[in-house]
Amino acid sequence: MPSDAGIDLSRRAAPSELPEWMDEPCLYEDFRECLMDLGQVNRLALSYRPTLAFLDELVKATPKQKLRIVDVGSGGGDMLRRVERWAERRGVQVKLTGIDLNPYAARVARELAPASSAIQWITGDAFTYEEPVDVVLSSLFTHHLEEPEIARFLGWSEAVARRGWFVNDLCREETPYRLFGVLAKVMRWHRFVQHDGPVSFRRSFREDDWERMLSAAGIGVADVRLVRWTPGRLCVERLK
Repeated sequence: MPSDAGIDLSRRAAPSELPEWMDEPCLYEDFRECLMDLGQVNRLALSYRPTLAFLDELVKATPKQKLRIVDVGSGGGDMLRRVERWAERRGVQVKLTGIDLNPYAARVARELAPASSAIQWITGDAFTYEEPVDVVLSSLFTHHLEEPEIARFLGWSEAVARRGWFVNDLCREETPYRLFGVLAKVMRWHRFVQHDGPVSFRRSFREDDWERMLSAAGIGVADVRLVRWTPGRLCVERLK
């Protein structure tokens, strides 16, 4: 984990300044173990709640309408598996697609998915996805990107998502930053997680960051909701 000496959380650190180990070339076994530990992190942090709450709100108006949902940067697939269970419980018809540039991600997601799962896992660039999309989701994805890339992603989401889009990511605050560092050591999570977790918080966001990037994407700030969720989340919600 990076030293806390001289840590500046008043501004977002760019990925080029602070690389994450999981974004570098690595063995499949390390990547898989990292994603499995991140799944445990998400369960402990109740990280699925914001996304599922957004979907609950989205289906209120048209509960019987089928939703074509794309999760960008889907990683090990734990978010979409939660969405699949949410849809089953609520009787919502869904077509779920996870897209990730890293070919290891789809492999891990397929290994961890139950045999009954109908989620499609794609290795590739989301910007080249050509099928109709109702909802674009992302979870812990945008902090991996430089700001111009985030603006492009926001603009693409706005253009392709017919019903709305939702960004679930971290809030750059000292308390969750420090608590994660302690918990990662206590839980003996994979070395990638111990290193990358604090880095992720330093590369994450506050409201003014999102307002700047939304403006760069040509999206009116008044058209979205910026919502903080405890612990350590700042989400961007767009309902159409």
